Amino acid sequence: MLEKTNHIRNMTDESSPTRLTRRQRNHEAMKQTILETARMIMRAEGVAALTIQELARRLEIRPPSLYNYFKGKMDIYDHLFRQGFELFARTMQAVGDTSETYWDDMRLSMEAYMSFAQENPELFQLCFERHVPGFEPSEESMQVANQAREISATRIAALIEGGDFVPRIPFEKMFYLVFALMHGLTALHLANEPQLPQGQGRYGSLIPEAVEVFEKAWKYD
Repeated sequence: MLEKTNHIRNMTDESSPTRLTRRQRNHEAMKQTILETARMIMRAEGVAALTIQELARRLEIRPPSLYNYFKGKMDIYDHLFRQGFELFARTMQAVGDTSETYWDDMRLSMEAYMSFAQENPELFQLCFERHVPGFEPSEESMQVANQAREISATRIAALIEGGDFVPRIPFEKMFYLVFALMHGLTALHLANEPQLPQGQGRYGSLIPEAVEVFEKAWKYD
């Protein structure tokens, strides 16, 4: 009878919502620890330098144990890609809450983009420079990336409709031209003077001049 009672108690403990929730929380916590450790490796040794063996070594677990949390290395990259664009979306959304004109928006967006890259160089390279051979983001992650990009595009469209300026080229080309210059300044700054904060250095100090070029080209005459 005692044996049967203990068996029932064990079954109840294992299947209780509290136990399952705790197990899920532990599982998610370990996934976040793995992703944070992966970012540390990528930042120190290069985005493409991540390996399951090194990740397991730093976590002090056996490599096969990582497959309890991720399908493999590319799955880890995919989660970080999505994480990067979620963080990027929040960064760019905050810009829209403080800008009053398109030119303010452009300047603040360029500054935020460069700051995001400096604070998260491994995510910046993974999301915007495709440093990992063979990595293809999942459909779910690409949806997150596209939504992040649409934040700026939607805000620019609203400013055009409000009569803030007159683009001299089609909207899509205008958007990609601004993004190309923003990315170029950021990439050059990181490659040459990464120790300097945004606003300093040969390339990090050029954002106001870059905005002025576009303003003179597109502002109402």
